[in-house]
Amino acid sequence: MIYRNSPFRFVVLPLMLVLLVGCLTLSYAQSGSSPLTSKELVSLVYQLPKHPEKRDEIIEEIRKRGIGFTLTDGLRSVVASKSGNDVLLRRTLEEAERRKLNPVTATLPPEAESRELLAKARVVTLAASEAMPDFIVRQQIKRSRAFNNTNNWTTLDRLTIGVSYRASAGEEYKLLAVNGLPPGTEVKEGGSYEQIGGTSSTGEYVSMLAALFNEATRAEFKPVDTDTLRGRRTIVYEFEVQQKYSKMSIKATGDRTVITGYRGRVWIDRETYRVLRLEDISTAIPADFPVTAASSRIDYDWVTINERQYLLPSSAEIVLSARQLGERAAQNRIESLQTRNEIRFRNYQKYSADVKIIEDIEDFEDDLPEKKP
Repeated sequence: MIYRNSPFRFVVLPLMLVLLVGCLTLSYAQSGSSPLTSKELVSLVYQLPKHPEKRDEIIEEIRKRGIGFTLTDGLRSVVASKSGNDVLLRRTLEEAERRKLNPVTATLPPEAESRELLAKARVVTLAASEAMPDFIVRQQIKRSRAFNNTNNWTTLDRLTIGVSYRASAGEEYKLLAVNGLPPGTEVKEGGSYEQIGGTSSTGEYVSMLAALFNEATRAEFKPVDTDTLRGRRTIVYEFEVQQKYSKMSIKATGDRTVITGYRGRVWIDRETYRVLRLEDISTAIPADFPVTAASSRIDYDWVTINERQYLLPSSAEIVLSARQLGERAAQNRIESLQTRNEIRFRNYQKYSADVKIIEDIEDFEDDLPEKKP
């Protein structure tokens, strides 16, 4: 069964066999411990090549203690080389450096102000979801995999996806190109990229945020930190949605679908009350389900459509983990696989029957952000 009304859906088809990954650690509160020294950080990251599963412990330590040193290019290089250029670890260090350089703005506002900001964000987000224009956009997706929780990612393919959004029809996805070439005969004309197998996702545009702030979801929020994203001051809230109120779903090989709970963090602009980043981790995944972990991050930025500005996704990352299936598992070899989809959203345009998405694919590594309107 496919839950068509689900706000966000991960799909795992035959190409996608995944490993139990250490989920993103979302504890963000500062503790009374002394800040990490550069020597302590180097000692921690030097463990990663042999123990990649310790990445989440290191991230949690940085978030709890902060850093007491200047983050030099040399330290950045060491962290990148030992972590396999891990994006989350790098971002966590950058956040810690911002808090070190400006501890005043890193201080949480009074509880009443945090509650007021959250209430305004709920109203503004739900209103924006109702006023969303019909649009089309091009997704550039780089899909990678890694074995045995090593985070040693190997690129599988690069996809170009055309996405249209209409209030009357929701989000519709069409595979345009695979590694720069038209899709093969295994994909029906106008078909979605689920048909070629592997990991896919839907719901990044409107439905995910609308569901999170909908009263029926009963999400519980707690302010835990501050941050600066793209020059905007934000408050970071942790949230949790119980499975019984959730519409998050994961579909695995064989058309088996489960509804999961989820928890995560959301970055809210202190002036506009808009969400600039959303991170989530699926919870309450059944023990016998092939997928063992699922997480995502979506960054939102302002784009211009028909001479008006709208806050829409600019980039996203989807990471899934599952038990290894097939011949190697039958030989009792303990092996598992992670998959990662890195997504860039490009060329937003107003929807029209005459407008077509350019069916090309750019070099993902050289892909540059859109210019600010």
